[in-house]
Amino acid sequence: MKKGFSLPLWVAGASRSALKKLVGFPFDNYELIKIPNEKKEIKIEIHSVGLIKGDSHALGISFAKSGLDLDITQNLEIWTIASLEKISLNNLVQRNPINIIAGSGVGIKENTSEICISNFAKELLYDNLLDIIPEGFNLNLEIIFPNGEFLAERTSNKSFGIVDGLSIIGTSAETYSSASPDQLEEAKTELAKLIKNDFKGKVVFVIGENGLNLAKTCNVKLPIIKVGNWLGPLIVDAAIKKVKTVILFGYHGKLIKLAGGIFHTHNHIADGRIEILVYLAVQENLPPELIVNLSTLNTLEDALLVLERFNQYIAEKLFHNLSNTIEKRSFAYVNRYVKTDMKIAAILFDRKRQIRWSGTNGNDYISYFK
Repeated sequence: MKKGFSLPLWVAGASRSALKKLVGFPFDNYELIKIPNEKKEIKIEIHSVGLIKGDSHALGISFAKSGLDLDITQNLEIWTIASLEKISLNNLVQRNPINIIAGSGVGIKENTSEICISNFAKELLYDNLLDIIPEGFNLNLEIIFPNGEFLAERTSNKSFGIVDGLSIIGTSAETYSSASPDQLEEAKTELAKLIKNDFKGKVVFVIGENGLNLAKTCNVKLPIIKVGNWLGPLIVDAAIKKVKTVILFGYHGKLIKLAGGIFHTHNHIADGRIEILVYLAVQENLPPELIVNLSTLNTLEDALLVLERFNQYIAEKLFHNLSNTIEKRSFAYVNRYVKTDMKIAAILFDRKRQIRWSGTNGNDYISYFK
């Protein structure tokens, strides 16, 4: 299942190469990157490095090679610009030794303008750069993705309040395909290990990295398994393993597919989100002109905004109906393969990471997420 290395490693490689050039080391066409909390190094290829701005800065360039055909960061060009800033003797309170700057094409959080970077990526940079920074200096590190802003339009970043480019959110060294059958097997294995321990019969399946992060922020007191796009087969596996309740926790733009009977949720397999919402709007007898308007939209978030402007109550009712439909269609899907009374609960959050809706079963657990 390991196909290549995640984006943070290529950023760290270009950064280390740039900093080494800045302090006088000769150029190597690779860097050995230390992995936090692991006793191993990974060899990362460097495309080029050079001094710029009168030799006061150094530019390192690498190309991400995740090894995943459907990964938007595959072959992404990465620039890192390193410069040193002398620590003032009069400044008693020193800032972080590495100032990570979001350059062109790198995503920032819409509300705070902070760079969108995972803790793993930060640790990786610190572990691989601190030993090179000369004593008495801090490092300014600007990260640039020349094609990042364009590529970000093909992601759901804006749905999570990330603007201006691609985020650096890898949480491990290796890359994994959420569409790969191996990803399903890993989730099954994790579920099997969970059941062997002091398992109470309830498990949360979180959809994607954003779902996992939000669930951890909520400090959910239930076991959590991050799942990819093979939701249907994994829910069936849970029923076979006699799990009592599966709680599906995710972004509305992902979980809505289950309401339409799409149980492999990768966009390259099927989309249909607007079509599903239009069907539910017809079931609710919404005005024809509103339904036609919904059918012309590109994203579920745009549709929600249109519905809320039309009537807040109707919008809430429709999305609660969506949550119920997710539960019902999922239960029917599982019972096509194994007869079970396992409960399936759906809890959905919106683009602002606000937990908004739940189905009938989800109502019993939504308090766990607040």
